[in-house]
Amino acid sequence: MSEQSGEPLSAAEIVELSKRYTLFDWVAQSKSSPLPVRSASGVYFTAADGKRYLDFNSQLMSVNAGHGDPRIADAVAKQVRELAYVSSAGMTTEVRALLGRKLAELFPGDIDKSFFTLGGAEANENAIRMAKAVTGRQKILARYRSYHGATSGAITLTGDPRRWPNEPGIPGVVHVLDFYHGTMRPMDSAEEALGALEETIELEGPSTIAAFIVEPVTGTNGILIPPDGYLQGVRELCDRYGILLIADEVMSGFGRTGRWFAVDHWGVVPDLITCAKGLTSSYVPLGAVGLRAHVAEYFEDHVFAGGLTYNSHPVGLAAALATIRVYEEDGLVEHAAKMGEVMRQHHEELMARHPSVGACRNIGLFGCLELVRDRTTGEPMAPFNSSSPEMAELLRFMLENGVFVSLHWNQVMTNPPLCITEGQLAEGFAVLDRALEITDRAVAD
Repeated sequence: MSEQSGEPLSAAEIVELSKRYTLFDWVAQSKSSPLPVRSASGVYFTAADGKRYLDFNSQLMSVNAGHGDPRIADAVAKQVRELAYVSSAGMTTEVRALLGRKLAELFPGDIDKSFFTLGGAEANENAIRMAKAVTGRQKILARYRSYHGATSGAITLTGDPRRWPNEPGIPGVVHVLDFYHGTMRPMDSAEEALGALEETIELEGPSTIAAFIVEPVTGTNGILIPPDGYLQGVRELCDRYGILLIADEVMSGFGRTGRWFAVDHWGVVPDLITCAKGLTSSYVPLGAVGLRAHVAEYFEDHVFAGGLTYNSHPVGLAAALATIRVYEEDGLVEHAAKMGEVMRQHHEELMARHPSVGACRNIGLFGCLELVRDRTTGEPMAPFNSSSPEMAELLRFMLENGVFVSLHWNQVMTNPPLCITEGQLAEGFAVLDRALEITDRAVAD
């Protein structure tokens, strides 16, 4: 609200004041062009100028339950009124007890203890510290096509170029090759990928490696779905060499793939599992590390030297409990699996109509189109770690026509809230169908 008139700020005022007094992330400030948002409901959000957008990326692939659900909002308000905050060290709350029990029911296998953080990067930071403490080893393996967060340790774990400006980072992180080569290039078999992983383990020294952290389904690096046998093979290798397996489910967890967690598709139980985003549908910040029994047992007699002021924050815990109830009451995990089949049909139709679509992938409502200049060579529409005029024009077209999408290099992400209907999916893909005419013009004859 304007301090002088009591009226809401205009769209221009919001942008001007935000740019003058705040720092935006992942962009040079002179090039930032933020969209001022006023409100949101369901799968739509409304800008300060009144224009409505279909949120085709769940913001940061995180508003899984949809915007503005009163059940979550009421739970947050109730918790704030009753008990907004207590120390997480030496005190506990009803919501902490109830959420811990609920997550033990949902997490795979014997993961039955949780450590609550403020977000996904912090969850990953704590997971690798736990792994080092339990094993007495110092190295962490991570994949090149990965993103694990922007804090000091998590950005070092990250394999993609967002890591580069933050190097050297923490010591002891070793990156390994993935099961995927890029647009239109054959995916390695599970056996080939596992062979490369085992060779890295042998060359680094198995007795020096505490953990291997993986996104079970890779997120912003292209919704990369592992071939059958890969995650099972990773589990076997970790067991063979005494390495803990950390599953980063920050993006893929809580129904995004059509299961509660992506690892559930392959029946794999990691030693540690990290989550955030969909845990509260991003209504308030909260992350968690889930620990298998044998990992949690270590800390019965050893101090875990970690914790921050806002760990196990009661408001975040209340939001998570309410969000999980929404998933269950509305059948959103099952709905995501059903709508995933509808999304696959849309993807395949777009690929059949548009020569600039070189590949399409999805698992549940976790989807991506890869755009190319040449299907034969697989030349991407934008270079590695960059954009292109065509991708920028496509994004402008989508926004002008009321659909918010996320682009990553030559990839168009399709990750709407799990509550989306078949008609709303068709609405978003109809705009994308028209937008792809822009990139089609750049395809080689």
